[in-house]
Amino acid sequence: MAAKKGSGKEARRAELGAAVQRALMVRGLEGLRLRDIAEEAGVTPAAVLYYGDLDGLVHETYQQAIERYSRGREEAADGFADARDKLRACIDNGVATGPDDALTRLLFEYWPRCLRDAKAAALDSALTERQIAVYSAILVLGEAQGHFVLPDPPRLLAANFVAMEDGYQMEVLAGRRTRTEVISALNSYARAVTGHDPGVRT
Repeated sequence: MAAKKGSGKEARRAELGAAVQRALMVRGLEGLRLRDIAEEAGVTPAAVLYYGDLDGLVHETYQQAIERYSRGREEAADGFADARDKLRACIDNGVATGPDDALTRLLFEYWPRCLRDAKAAALDSALTERQIAVYSAILVLGEAQGHFVLPDPPRLLAANFVAMEDGYQMEVLAGRRTRTEVISALNSYARAVTGHDPGVRT
């Protein structure tokens, strides 16, 4: 019975997390109210508070979004042994599909809070470091496999990949660039710093 109760509570927390995400997409972080989450979840504001205050719920939702985004990219790259294929998969899985890409939008909705909230900034730094680690490992492997010729340290090049992605993501979310255009730009950078074009399948 205890297991069932715990399972039910976790299911309700997951449903509430989904409601937080939906409310964020509609209201934005700065305009978000506890009442908005309650309406999305179909419960009272008091019921929402049982699981935490507004800041805590948003923070938890952001943590979960980071994990989903990072894990998806890591698993995509892990599906290949050849660093060239890994790099292509890493780029493909890091770019938003368009303005309605909910997961990427959620990450960027939260970003402004990092400028004045140390807890949020720590999460954002963890996200950045995790993405840099994926790229860096691929670059090191590609050099070891003889596929890449790197002009600078792998971590520096990896950080540049992530910085470019972050800038371009805003363009995609704003509808000013397409996913295809951004992938082409990242492939161009990859070609310049590795000698390999990720757009060409091995």
